[in-house]
Amino acid sequence: MGALQPRDRKEKKLRRLIDNDLLTMISRLVVGIVFIYASFYKVIDPGSFARSIWFYHLVPGNLINLIALILPWLELLCGLALVFGIHYRGAVIWANVLTIVFIIALYTTIYRGLSVDCGCFKASGAASYKAWRSIIFDLFLLVFTLHLYFSRSQRWRLAR
Repeated sequence: MGALQPRDRKEKKLRRLIDNDLLTMISRLVVGIVFIYASFYKVIDPGSFARSIWFYHLVPGNLINLIALILPWLELLCGLALVFGIHYRGAVIWANVLTIVFIIALYTTIYRGLSVDCGCFKASGAASYKAWRSIIFDLFLLVFTLHLYFSRSQRWRLAR
């Protein structure tokens, strides 16, 4: 066998970076804490969160309350699972799916000309520039969630 080609070396370096235990733990904490924090007001005040969902005009009216009750708990459980490393793969998949759905929902409101604040961490109001800021925040969060998806690190998990 010959020496490693430059491309093979780059791929191995990238794989080592992605699988780095400390970097993976930092990503877990960032995503987990964001999801836990985002769920806080929604769990406490589902009525305000239901109004935030309504502002998006993406969900049929009869599903708004159901989503306002389920989504915050899904975010909370997903965040806790990531922080503690319990049901890890499922939590990573849910974190990616939710982040992508949030980005799409925000983008569609801007595209349709609706002036909506994110409603991510508090009840939403009107202000389209905040929606752009939230999209940028969610894109950064997506980098972390994708890192977790591709990382093979299993260190510092309560369950493997």
